[in-house]
Amino acid sequence: MTATTQDWTCISHCGACCRLCPEERSEALAALSEAQRHQYLSMVGEDGWCIHFDTGGRRCRIYADRPEFCRVSQLGDLFAVPDHHLDQFAICCCKQQIRTTYGGRSLTMRKFDRAQRNGSGGDE
Repeated sequence: MTATTQDWTCISHCGACCRLCPEERSEALAALSEAQRHQYLSMVGEDGWCIHFDTGGRRCRIYADRPEFCRVSQLGDLFAVPDHHLDQFAICCCKQQIRTTYGGRSLTMRKFDRAQRNGSGGDE
């Protein structure tokens, strides 16, 4: 029997990855270049959320112009993950961030899990 792999898909109105709190994201910070790290830290608001994140609508206000490190498609380069492992890596990263931000049994986690099973979500 062959194991099936899931394709990563983003879900709309999540924003867990926009929780930039440096104390909670040491691995992410370590993967960034010095210039990226400076930009990342400049984006952290007093509450730990990205200053460009609309917490009410759970959406990015600079989505089309967001930095490279905000794009899941760039995770492979940042963390030296081969392309054939990128989907599973992205799923694990999202699950960890959603669990930390909203909780493992949250509506957001259930929505994310359902989107991974169904291959539908929203955007990246």
